[in-house]
Order: sequence, then C-alpha cells, then structure tokens
Amino acid sequence: MSESHVESPAENPAPKARTEHVFQAEVEQVLRLVVHSLYSNKEIFLRELLSNASDALDKRRFRALTDPSLAPSGEPGIRLEADASNKTLTLHDDGIGMTHDELVTHLGTIAKSGSRELLEALGRAGEKGDLSLIGQFGVGFYSAFLVADRVEVVSRAAGQSDAWCWASDAKRAFTLEPATREAVGTSVVLHLGADHLDLLRAWKLEELVRRYSDFLPWPIEVRHDGKDGEAPSWKRVNQGRPIWQRAASEVTKEQYVEFYRHVSHAYDEPLAWKHFRVEGSQEFAGLLYVPTQPPFDLFSPEPKHGIRLHVKRVFIMEDCDQLLPRWLRFVRGVVDSEDLPLNVSRELLQDSRLTRVIRKQVTRQVLDALAQLEVERPEDYATFWKTFGPVFKEGLHYEPDQVERLSKLLRYESTAGEGWVSLAAYKARMKEGQKAIYYVLGESRRQIESSPHLEGLRKRGFEVLYMTDSVDAFAVQALSEFDGVPLVSATSAELDLGEGDDAAKEAQGGLAALRERMRVRLEAHVSEVRTSTRLTDSPACLVIPEGGLAPHMERLFRATQQGLPAQKRILEINPGHPLVVALETLTENKSELEGVDEWIDLLFEQALVAEGSPIEDPGRFTRRLTALLTDAATLAARGS
Repeated sequence: MSESHVESPAENPAPKARTEHVFQAEVEQVLRLVVHSLYSNKEIFLRELLSNASDALDKRRFRALTDPSLAPSGEPGIRLEADASNKTLTLHDDGIGMTHDELVTHLGTIAKSGSRELLEALGRAGEKGDLSLIGQFGVGFYSAFLVADRVEVVSRAAGQSDAWCWASDAKRAFTLEPATREAVGTSVVLHLGADHLDLLRAWKLEELVRRYSDFLPWPIEVRHDGKDGEAPSWKRVNQGRPIWQRAASEVTKEQYVEFYRHVSHAYDEPLAWKHFRVEGSQEFAGLLYVPTQPPFDLFSPEPKHGIRLHVKRVFIMEDCDQLLPRWLRFVRGVVDSEDLPLNVSRELLQDSRLTRVIRKQVTRQVLDALAQLEVERPEDYATFWKTFGPVFKEGLHYEPDQVERLSKLLRYESTAGEGWVSLAAYKARMKEGQKAIYYVLGESRRQIESSPHLEGLRKRGFEVLYMTDSVDAFAVQALSEFDGVPLVSATSAELDLGEGDDAAKEAQGGLAALRERMRVRLEAHVSEVRTSTRLTDSPACLVIPEGGLAPHMERLFRATQQGLPAQKRILEINPGHPLVVALETLTENKSELEGVDEWIDLLFEQALVAEGSPIEDPGRFTRRLTALLTDAATLAARGS
C-alpha cells in the first residue's frame, strides 16, 4: 500500500503557520454528547473510522477514473497500528485525503441543512445514552472521542503536495498546522484513554475488524510487533469481498446486521433485508434493508434516498435517488450493476433505460421483503407500519400501477378495536349485506371516534377504518376498491347503507318545511339540506359532496394559504331526533320562527364542531348556547 506518485502543489496554498479554530456551536454540542455519553458499546468508534476510510478510498478510485494521475501506484488499503509505549492507535488510509479547508469544514463545522433539528434529536438520544443518529448526521468521526482523550488527523489531499495536521481534545477548539506525509491519504491518531488500552492489542483489533468491518472491500491490515528482535509484520484481517457479491448461504445474520449499520450509519438492527441477484439481459446484485428506526430526515423536503450505487464493485455515488422511488426513501442498501458505465452521472441515470429496470427490480425486492415480513413476523411488520406507514402510502398516490400490490400491505386502525387491520382482514369479516369497505378521514383517532358520521355504520355493525395520516386524503383516491369491494367514505354524501333507493328517497323527502327554512337560513354555508339515514343519536352532521375535500384537508390547504375557495357541504338532519322533530313542528305552525332560526344556526355550528372545523364567530356561538341553556334550565326549574 505504498505510494510514490507526487502530486502538483495547490494553486492557492493555505497558510503555513499553526492556527487555532473554535468549534462551531453545533459541533461543540455533538462532542459534548459523545464525550459524556453513557453509550454502552464504545467499540463502534472503529467501525465509524473504518467506514470513513473506506469511503475515502472509494472517492479516490472514482476520481481516478477521469484523472488517472490520482490513482495510487501500489495496492491501496487501510492499516491499524498500535503503539503501546505512546498509548496511541493510528488508522492509516490511502484515500482521497483532505485539504486545509476541508479539514476545517469536515471536522470543525456541520454544514448541513436541518442541523439544529438533528441536534435536538441527538440531545434527546444522548440523555438515554444512545448516539445512533451520529453516523447518519455524517459526523461519525467524532465517535473517536468515545475512547480517545485527544485525536490528531494528518491528511494530504490527492492532487496536492502539502499535508496538514488537525488536532483536538474535544473541548472548545482545534488546531491546524503544516505536517509531513509522504503519500496521499489520511492518518487518524487516537491518544487512548486509560480505560481503553486493551485496544493496543493486535488480537483485539482483529476481533473488532472481523465483527464490524469484515465486508469492507479494501484490505484492512493490523500491525503485529515482531518477537525476539524480528521486524513488525502486517496481517490482513477482513475478507474484503463485498457482502452483496457473496452467496446468501455464506453470510451470517451478524454480518448482515453489521453491513446494515455500515451503509445506514445507524446502530439499530434492521427489521428485514433482501439479498438478491438479477441475471439475464442485465446483470446486477443488491442488498436492501428495512430499518427499525426512521432516519432523521424522513419527512424533510429533500430527504436522502439511501441506496449506494456501485458499478462492477466500484463505488459511484451515495444516495442514488434514481434507483429508489420516493415512497421507499427509508430503505438502505447497495446496488451493484455490471452494465452501467463507470462514468455514469445522475443526469445519465435519469434518462437511462437500465436505471428504470433496476428501479423496478429494487421496488419489487423491497415489496417482497415486506410481504415476507408481514406473513412470518406480524409483530415486526406492525413496527414497520407504525414507523413508515405514512411514507409507504405515498406510493398509492405517486405510482398507481403499484396500487394492487401495495393495497395488500396497507394497515389501518378501525372501530373493531386496538391494533392494525389489513384490507384483507376487513373484507373477511364484513357483515352480510355490507356493500363496501367504509373509512373516515380525520386528524386523529380520538377526534373521529365520536364522529356522528359513524352512528349509522356502528348501528348496523359495519367496521370503519380510521385514516388519520395527512397522506390518506390523497392516497385513498387511488384506492377505489380492494379485491372487488369499493372503498366508501363515511362522510360521503353518496353513502349507501343498504336501505334501498325508494327508502332513501322517502327519508330524504321528509321534514320539508324545516329543510326549506334551514336551506334559506344557511344558503351561504351549505349547498343542500336533507334528512339522513346515517344518524342515530346526533341531530345533524355535514357531509362531503362528490369531489369535495375532507374538512381537515380543507383546513390544511387554508393554513398554507393556497387560495382555496369556500366549500359548501351538505347538511343532513336526523328525522328521528326529538330536537329536529320539535323544530319541524314549530316551523309548520309558523310559531317562534325567530327562535327556530337560532336553533338552526346552533345546529350548523354544532355540526362544524363535531367534524373539528372552526366556527366563524365563537363568541356569538357561546352566547347563543348560553341563552338556550338558560331557557331550558328555567323551564325545568318551573316544572319542578
């Protein structure tokens, strides 16, 4: 792994003197969390540093494709060297290296969007002694301070002759000064704390490499001191064959888990994985994972797509979003193509027929893994759904051609009780005479459980699905039916509960005088007033006409100032409710009509409250309600 190539000096050399830099505030917080963390497995620092070294080697090989002068002359790799006398452990790599400015940027600042939000998440995790987000954040290097009191990084960037030394004790600042390094690459020197001197033993380092980084494609060598005056020797420890290129029978569960942690920079175990190879007109292999914990940027406007692209084992790019639909953005893993060109770019991938084939296969493999998880480990599938269900359902909206397969994997809460319900399970227990799969949209289960729209369905023993994710309003539009059974909203104006057309028309034709009075009184707010077949206990409710928006979605659009015009819904009244019957009598007798109007306004506002919508004039509503309650209480007192 030696190197004799000499690079040309930088055009704008950095200052030659030693300088001190104060850490960016966010970095200081991360370091404080790391140093004072109670994280139980401090050995993971080695995995993070080896992963960084491997990435640096990948980047150098990729750049050498277009600039052969950057290629090392010997076999590149990673070396671990323990020095017992100085109590240091050094990791050498022949990677791309870092310039003066890159050392400042990569190790002294956090130049990422959403860093403040992530620090808050890190703070909460640090309180529990869990730093599982640190690698995802791209600052896994700081895990070195789990075992080291001081860290020095000596690096020489490809294409430059100068080397620089970054050093810090993880307190308030770091220093940078000129250094000497014969070859391009980076050396990370860890001054180990007193509790971690066992890392100076060669056998211990070998054990950790095999446990955490056996799959890395670059040679990892550990130095062994010679005995009886013999010269030190270097022993290669890892197999070095990419895990996705091995047969599944050759890979243990532990190796799959550690590779997942490498590609995801996470410390949890995956819920499921899929190891596959596709051969034929195109050839590619891959290893895909479904995480247990969500990545911190899952709902960010520009989240990372976790697939790493390799071509003929050569690393090409991180976060290759062209290989993964947005609704599977939580998936992590690797795809290695034998057919894509080595100099492929994101722009070429965008228009590539090969890319579309790979993307289709990646989607299929993930869905296969989820279908297997659903059958073999339903509790783990419930964990997946609780974490990633809202993202997964985006596929119904964005890829209609996948609806049939996605529908079999959907889960919802329902009126049947606690827990998740599949559409297949719902259909299997449908009541005799039930015509549809019923659902209701809302902001939360608690808000819609007491909805008046469910009264008629409950009375008939019909189960209703609760759809409470913001994506549901869009996703369910693509889910018009399941296995031949239509999906119908409980709030739809067209809800048919099986009474028959004649009965429905007869019901809607009653209370003519009151309905006309209500129509005139509420013409600015509702498009129609009719009697209801869905209400049993409540006097009134608002229903959505065909093509209308659910109330909570209407509120969402208005909150984002999208200029949504006012939407008139249909007011349904319960012909069997005592209040409605009394109002009909008063209206027909033309007595107390002014009071009837007050009750009409109150019924409308009550319907708004029941669906969670705001009232135009809450003060007036409160005064009207107080007056009516006072009258009722006075009459009751007189009667007693």
